[in-house]
Amino acid sequence: MGLGAGQKLAMLLLASVMLSGCGTLLGGGGPVDTFDLSGASIARRDHAHHHLQLLIPEPAALKMFDGQNIVIRSGPSSIAYLKGAQWGDRLPKIVQNKLLQSFEDTGRVGGVGTPGQGLAIDDQVVTEIRDFSIDATTNAAVVEVSVKLLNDRNGAVRASKVFQGTAPVPGTANADYVQALQTAFGQVSADIVSWTLAKL
Repeated sequence: MGLGAGQKLAMLLLASVMLSGCGTLLGGGGPVDTFDLSGASIARRDHAHHHLQLLIPEPAALKMFDGQNIVIRSGPSSIAYLKGAQWGDRLPKIVQNKLLQSFEDTGRVGGVGTPGQGLAIDDQVVTEIRDFSIDATTNAAVVEVSVKLLNDRNGAVRASKVFQGTAPVPGTANADYVQALQTAFGQVSADIVSWTLAKL
């Protein structure tokens, strides 16, 4: 029985990645491309919450996303890592930093900080990275983040939502896979910031 188009695509993509436990990402030598993400660009608006201060804790994540490896999903339960590529820091730390920058850049809240900075916090934006990978069967990036807006005064959850973004991979270089992840993350982070500000 012949392979379907999705299976062939997955096999071709897997030829360019390194299975978990092997190679350059885990000390096999050779150059490693290192990548960062960009935060969302949200237009400044007149309506603001200058009296409020937000806390952005580090996102929770499963171990496969809690590191520098760039994840490839070759099937429902199969994980591989992009060969010769890594994030510049642990992925949750990068996502936390870019969300913080995105909120700050709107100019619509009084302050934004991370745990330990001593801010008098009004609300927390509590997140979990559910997916941040390349789907080898569709050759597309998938980013999924769940968010809870938490009242820091009483611990009540104001609102919660799951955000997802997807983007096609434009080529076969490491930078192309990261570009797709950046596009998907840009969608998600912009939606998170806009949704949060609307709920405050």
